[in-house]
Amino acid sequence: MELKQLSDNRDNIDWGKANISKLYLKILVPTLLGMVSAIVVTITDGFFVGRYAGSDALAAVNIAAPLFLISTAFALMFGIGSSVVASVHLSQGRVKAANINITQAIIVSELFFIIFSLFLFFNSEDVSYWLGSTERLFPLVNIYVKILSLSLVFYMLEHIGLFVIRLDGSPKFAMMCSLVPAVINIIGDYVLVVRYEMGIEGAVIATSGSFIIGGLMVLVYMLFLSNILKLYKLKLTLKSLRLTIRNIGYMCRLGFAAFLGELAVAVMMFVGNAVFLEYYGEDGIAAYSVVCYYFPIIFMINNAISQSAQPIISYNYGANLHDRVQKTFKLTLIYAICFSVVITICVILFTPSMVALFLDKSYPAYAIASQGMPYFAIGYLFFALNMMYMGYFQSIEDYKTANYISVLRGYLLLLACFYIMPKLFGTYGIWLAVPTAEFVTFLVLLPLIRYKRCKIA
Repeated sequence: MELKQLSDNRDNIDWGKANISKLYLKILVPTLLGMVSAIVVTITDGFFVGRYAGSDALAAVNIAAPLFLISTAFALMFGIGSSVVASVHLSQGRVKAANINITQAIIVSELFFIIFSLFLFFNSEDVSYWLGSTERLFPLVNIYVKILSLSLVFYMLEHIGLFVIRLDGSPKFAMMCSLVPAVINIIGDYVLVVRYEMGIEGAVIATSGSFIIGGLMVLVYMLFLSNILKLYKLKLTLKSLRLTIRNIGYMCRLGFAAFLGELAVAVMMFVGNAVFLEYYGEDGIAAYSVVCYYFPIIFMINNAISQSAQPIISYNYGANLHDRVQKTFKLTLIYAICFSVVITICVILFTPSMVALFLDKSYPAYAIASQGMPYFAIGYLFFALNMMYMGYFQSIEDYKTANYISVLRGYLLLLACFYIMPKLFGTYGIWLAVPTAEFVTFLVLLPLIRYKRCKIA
């Protein structure tokens, strides 16, 4: 299908008047399909690495994985922040202001990530050890970090662009920006890892190539195919610079909770790697990596549920249509609860098969992962609920409450539970650390919701 056809085939979305249920599904379905494509990439990548490169390679990818999460954290911060601001501007008819804001977000984030990528490339050895690599895994982690750094700028552009493209009324094109790179990554994994036996190096080349394609698709859309939201030529004056700094600061505050939430997954992986290494050695990291391959699936689907509501909530919040805001949020809770219950039951019932997708039964890591995954899955429901409330508060510009939720669940309680739970329950406590942090966060959140008078529970 031609890119232009996809762009012209955009839905005529009326954020303020269309039926909420139909409007939400119109955004959710392509967004979810785009996320599913990313999920397929995650599982396929782990399958090829684990089955054809070995458990050490799988452990090495898990050690380097926080770099993905750090990159995604920044992308979500800029993407959600600029999308919320642009949504409010559009609801009030200020199209020029919306265009200026998204342009500022894209330019500043890309400049930042150019510097970040150069730092990673020239300091890959130190970064590998900072991420927790052992001597045995160091060669694998180092090559992964060095090659990955070359594509993170495109990864950033792709993820910010998805927010802009959806808000511009082209959720189907946004879906293609996820789907096309996913297909390229799968093909690349098969060719480089399986056919040419390039191991972890082949896997990261395939992944990096898919990032580049995704970023270029977003750039083509923004330059040639966009409807309302377009890149705006910024003035190079001192006043313009001051306004850019002010606007970026506000957008970052709005999106900071998402930044903390995504970074919390990196913290979960980093701290978890250290704890599993202490109790099980490198086999423990390999076992934990299986859970960490599946956890982004939970995150991405819940993220799709939350992100699909964001432009609807933000637009109607800016237009003071509060009944539409509340109705939209209720839908996110219903979808999040239903999904989480189903996926938890599936994990409990099919754990051995899910682990076997990544690890051969002959590896010691297989038995460790098979034992622990059902315990880890207990926390999926509370994770989903916490994420929905965090996304809601972001969408109505209540970034302080959203930040509070992120810090509580992703840092304070997570670190405390990783320290306390193993001491109380041994190895089972390691697997229960994350679910306990999510559960306690939700308990703390309940009176906060009542205090805020959110008539949504």
